[in-house]
Amino acid sequence: MLLILVMLGGLIYLNYWHGLEKKYAASPESRLGKFVGYYLLYFIPFATAFFLQLLCFKDCTYFKNSWFWIILFLAPALFSFRVIFNWQDEWIKNIWYGASRTFYLHCINWVVRVFILLLPVFFIWLIKDKDIQPFYGTKPLNSLRPYLMMLLVMIPLLALAGTQSDFLQVYPKAKLINKIPMHSWVDKGRYIIFELCYGFDFVSIEFFFRGFLILSLMRICGMHCIIPVACFYCAIHLGKPIGEAVSSFFGGTLLGIIVYNTGSIWGGLIVHLGIAWMMEGVGWLGIIFSKVK
Repeated sequence: MLLILVMLGGLIYLNYWHGLEKKYAASPESRLGKFVGYYLLYFIPFATAFFLQLLCFKDCTYFKNSWFWIILFLAPALFSFRVIFNWQDEWIKNIWYGASRTFYLHCINWVVRVFILLLPVFFIWLIKDKDIQPFYGTKPLNSLRPYLMMLLVMIPLLALAGTQSDFLQVYPKAKLINKIPMHSWVDKGRYIIFELCYGFDFVSIEFFFRGFLILSLMRICGMHCIIPVACFYCAIHLGKPIGEAVSSFFGGTLLGIIVYNTGSIWGGLIVHLGIAWMMEGVGWLGIIFSKVK
């Protein structure tokens, strides 16, 4: 764990003090350049976390399994493709104009990218795990109580985050559509649609990281899959506020442990969606209080 924290600390330092993600992943103009940049950003911490385990554990025999190598190289590629996928943008821009374009770009992109990520995961399940387990993480929950308690614990932490300027620069996400004229309650319903589409995006995140990666790799690596998946999960947050990036590793580890023991992603999805929507609410409150001051 100490080696993992040193690696992630270095990654976070390079990103927030030297612009790692902005300079080398998001900046290339070509799709191929962006894909390679994001692939390396995700693959290096994911793979490094697995290889560091060789120094600390004697039971790392999963390197002999061909599916381990397939998932190790394929998973960062799938998520990188999801990040750069924007082929629907031209179609959206030809239909909508002005402030409405931002609304449709975000909402449609979130929905499209869910399927871009989950369709290949579904095919992998058909080939690899269909006869062993239900589709990754769809096992029903026994109780909601533990997950609701987790959300309660997060309330004071999110309230603190709402006082930070870098948090309020990003949240609430829905402020992106503030420029759209809102003449009626029907128009204001766009905020609800925006938040629902934003939440739908988390469905693919949970199915991918906790469902696909944890539940497919646990049959190959056992508990050794949890920390590398959390490192990968941390890497996808490098474009967000630093506090969110740091906490994503610990949150990803906790959610990975839950799925490892329950076989279900629904609890993690409840927590993830709850936190995401609470962050939206905290963001709105932060803006309101800053105006009052």
